[in-house]
Amino acid sequence: MSADGASPRREIRVDASAIRQNLERMRRLVAPAQTMVVVKADGYGHGALAAARAAADAGAEWLGTADVREALALREGGTRAPILAWLHGAAPDFRTAVEAQVDVGISTLAQLEAAGAAGATVHLKVDTGLSRNGIPSSLLPRVAERAAELERTGRIRIRGVFSHLANADHEASREQLARFTAALEVLASEGVEPELRHLAASEAALTLPETRLDLVRIGIAAYGLPPDPQIDTAALGLRPAMTFAAPVVAVRRIAAGEGVSYGFTYRAERPTTVALVPLGYAEGVPRAASGRAEVAIGGVRYPVAGRIAMDQLVVDVGDDVIAVGEDAVLWGDPATGAPSAQEWADWASTIGYEIVTRVGGRALRGDG
Repeated sequence: MSADGASPRREIRVDASAIRQNLERMRRLVAPAQTMVVVKADGYGHGALAAARAAADAGAEWLGTADVREALALREGGTRAPILAWLHGAAPDFRTAVEAQVDVGISTLAQLEAAGAAGATVHLKVDTGLSRNGIPSSLLPRVAERAAELERTGRIRIRGVFSHLANADHEASREQLARFTAALEVLASEGVEPELRHLAASEAALTLPETRLDLVRIGIAAYGLPPDPQIDTAALGLRPAMTFAAPVVAVRRIAAGEGVSYGFTYRAERPTTVALVPLGYAEGVPRAASGRAEVAIGGVRYPVAGRIAMDQLVVDVGDDVIAVGEDAVLWGDPATGAPSAQEWADWASTIGYEIVTRVGGRALRGDG
């Protein structure tokens, strides 16, 4: 029941045991490389603290966040594992990161100077072709010289060097690996010898072993979702940790020709029963999936009828008998008969990452 006893129950159920099992499987696959579990964006919508605890239970060595604020929230929640945060403003103040023992990724000379002023432990990020953040090759010699000087004088500690792959294809990833290797040589010429070199995230970790190096960053795969739709995560022993569901709140019989939801983009071809589910785009359900998506009720899939609204969607259940209060699952583990988050991504012409990270609104997160 909802907190006020009247509002419909909307739930993001997270199975921490699935995250733990996924990570145990990934750690065996990438060994002897260490693993960093990425818990940015509130653990890809699964809850950052829950994901961090599952990572610790699975024996993962590191946690990764996008920014320092996310890392500090983990520390406030009691997380003691090493954390790397790598996305910062133009003139960051790293003192809070240092106080919380959070490593910071460095992508510019200004960030390097800020790290030196705070006495930070850093991972130098080099741009190997993604053209986002990261030290470009043209500036790397200068940054390498300055980083070495700051480390010699005890103002920073250089723990790692890393980059991000574009995941365009294996040929492109191998080219980025070659650029990364060249960057390491430039750094070594100044005496920079990192403890950790990391390049691969979930996709490369699964498909391109030569990119695993000393550490791999496991993001979407930790939550049981494919980094690429062509990767069969179930065959790899990974299972989705999130179930997104709400109870049916109304059922009605409608005649042939009756319209459903805004715009009447759906009209019943025959007499049928429709069920109302109190989930909509305010909870992150993609409106773009209207008329294409499916919902599971009692393990049976039914089509979404008409447009997904802000607060609700309608499901055509045909002649099946559906009771008010029955669980309607938008996405979850396909082994239970539910659609997957990846299927919703396909229906909405997006990616699974967006489906699970956008979920929320009035939905409450709990154990699966």
